[in-house]
Amino acid sequence: MILIRKFLNQSYLSETEPVPSRRRFLKTGLSACALLALPMAASAHAAIKKRPFEKKLSFLNLHTGERVRSVYWANGRYVPGALQDIYNVLRDHRTGDQYEIDTDLFDLLHLLQRKLGSKQEFHVISAYRSPATNEMLAAHNNGVAKTSLHTFGKAIDIRLPGRKLSDLRKAALSLQMGGVGYYPSSDFVHVDTGRVRFWGG
Repeated sequence: MILIRKFLNQSYLSETEPVPSRRRFLKTGLSACALLALPMAASAHAAIKKRPFEKKLSFLNLHTGERVRSVYWANGRYVPGALQDIYNVLRDHRTGDQYEIDTDLFDLLHLLQRKLGSKQEFHVISAYRSPATNEMLAAHNNGVAKTSLHTFGKAIDIRLPGRKLSDLRKAALSLQMGGVGYYPSSDFVHVDTGRVRFWGG
């Protein structure tokens, strides 16, 4: 009887002993993996945090054929030299006058490009207009405002290769960041940083 009890006790131990050992092994292994993962996650987070966020824009002036591709915002600020390069390409092609374009307009265009998932350059029909140019255009076209936001560097007429004009308009309207004019017969969309409104179509 004693021998049977010893045998049963030994059998019980041999069947039940490995279970907690296995659990301990798994817990220890998982803990080790977690400890190893922590530095990796921390370094990945640090890399993302250190990676500089930049805003880029590209333009082709359809009247002059000039192009510019610039990182206009980096390290938490606008880049003066890059802005100057963009002002030059977006100047009044009739008079050669340059103007400081509203940086909010650049941010609007940047968001518009991201919303459409495009990396193509904006084709520019009209950006800055000198008062003299605007007066001349207004005299021949009822659709040109006498106090156009183009004369304040707050408006631009564009198209985006690879994207339908209607999609460009729709994306601009969804941003709710200013005025949106739709000119399908002339193949461009007007965007500005004035009050939120829309026309055309």
